[in-house]
Amino acid sequence: MEKNFKFLIVAQDLRVSGTSEGVVSRSFISQLRKVYPEAVIDIIYIRNHQNDDRLDLLPVDCIKEYYVSNNLPNLIIWLNKIWWRIIGSSLNDAYRINKYKNIISKLKYDNYDHIFIRSSGQEYETIRATEGLPILKKSIINFHDPYPVFWDTGSNRYPRKIEFAQFKEVWKIVKQARACMSPSLLLSQDLSHLYGSNKRFHVIPHQYDAEVFEMNKRMELRKRKNVVNISYHGALQLGRNLEILIRAYINLINENSDISEKTEFTLRLRGSGIQNLKKKYCHPNITFLSPVELAISATEQQKESDILIILDNCANHSNILVGKAPLLASFKKPVFVLTPERSEIRRIIKFDRYYASCENIEEVQKKLGRLIKDCLENKVLEAPFGDYFGLNNFKNSVKGILDY
Repeated sequence: MEKNFKFLIVAQDLRVSGTSEGVVSRSFISQLRKVYPEAVIDIIYIRNHQNDDRLDLLPVDCIKEYYVSNNLPNLIIWLNKIWWRIIGSSLNDAYRINKYKNIISKLKYDNYDHIFIRSSGQEYETIRATEGLPILKKSIINFHDPYPVFWDTGSNRYPRKIEFAQFKEVWKIVKQARACMSPSLLLSQDLSHLYGSNKRFHVIPHQYDAEVFEMNKRMELRKRKNVVNISYHGALQLGRNLEILIRAYINLINENSDISEKTEFTLRLRGSGIQNLKKKYCHPNITFLSPVELAISATEQQKESDILIILDNCANHSNILVGKAPLLASFKKPVFVLTPERSEIRRIIKFDRYYASCENIEEVQKKLGRLIKDCLENKVLEAPFGDYFGLNNFKNSVKGILDY
């Protein structure tokens, strides 16, 4: 019976703000509880930071926390300089992974029916630490992004010798694991091809559930100052082409007095190059703001914005699912996405009016202008993602893996 299921989730990032993985991992846990309200859900949380992650908000039976420091002994660092040149692998990396392995190897995995191991960051420590461990045979491993990192189309990093050894290591893990999954159909297809696996890579889309975040405290929101507010909250990274969007918006302002007088574009940005953008695009209709924690960002976009922006990786293709997609989808507002031709987010959006090529300023300007006009005329617009991020789709996706 489903109510007797016992789940174990090994997670590395359950932060309430600042990382997409923290948001989607918390939401995954919450949605799993809704699908299996009578199940036992235990969490092993292996973290490398000292934040207050508000674990009390998670609907689980038991959470055990382990802290793993990223600091390395001086002896290991010194020996690695020699080891690296002679052997070609990294003692620093092995030392760090062994910290995770020591924790995971002691877990009483036989007490559970289903085990999920969730990756995080660029090093995938929780997954890589399972190599050769018997827990793998019962584990469903989650790839949140492409691995190795150099294979991510949003990365400009050249492959290093150590990463080929790590790839071989993960290839063994994929072969031994009970099942593999990712949040994107395109990523699952590409990973299956990359690892030459006959094992199916399942898909469970990213989730967002406001119930596991502290959203009700008093907040000072930036109030809209015009009829229509367009907003982008996010980072400048991974080839996201924000400038083409700003230029398209400025063109619309210059060509249409209604758009100039009745709209504004607010940006809450993280990352490098923000000061240069401020100087380059200083305009009364454009406001650059400091980043804020998730609770404020989400509430501000929900209450004060009319058109929400997603910037996908502007490479030749993007097989990831942007982590903020389910959050913005939950607001039931128009979402405008800049994305390459082959992309997961383009695949799941139901209407082509909500996306444009991240390299075609004419298309961006045309479609953004149409959305702005519809908002000015108070037209009722469709939900761009339909029910893709709904609980029923999540339930079917999870059951598809557990029954496989």
